[in-house]
Amino acid sequence: MSKFQDQKKEVVAEIKNKLKDAQAFVLVDYKGISVAQDTEMRAAFRENNVEYKVYKNRLLKIALNDLGYTDFDSALVGSTAIALTKTDEINAPAKIIKEKSTAWKKLEMKCGMVEGKYFNTAECMALAAMPSRQGLITQIASLLIAPISGLARALNAVAEQKEA
Repeated sequence: MSKFQDQKKEVVAEIKNKLKDAQAFVLVDYKGISVAQDTEMRAAFRENNVEYKVYKNRLLKIALNDLGYTDFDSALVGSTAIALTKTDEINAPAKIIKEKSTAWKKLEMKCGMVEGKYFNTAECMALAAMPSRQGLITQIASLLIAPISGLARALNAVAEQKEA
């Protein structure tokens, strides 16, 4: 085997390891963004524990197919990058891509995967619109506290009325 084939096999193995550990990932068409925009986007990814990398489509396709994911084959054309996360914030890659694509009108989210399930572009956009895990916990907590707060205000109002 040639040196180049060995290098390609190493890259495919690297991709497969990253995909196995990932909670979620999205494929992105990054064509047309400037170096400054790319740097800004990469910084946003780093802040949110998202890994962003550009691989050759052919190597990415081999890795995905080896793992049994064939739904992505049609998306692996043109300029493609992958943004993946290993954390609980499964919507972080999609959320950052959506935010930047809205601002720059150049990025395009192709498709993605969350916990082993294929997501098309529309589903990835819906995922990006969801609040983060911490945001959902906050919303649930406020819903649980609301009735108790209402009761406390009512009791306080009754106590104030009796004092007057």
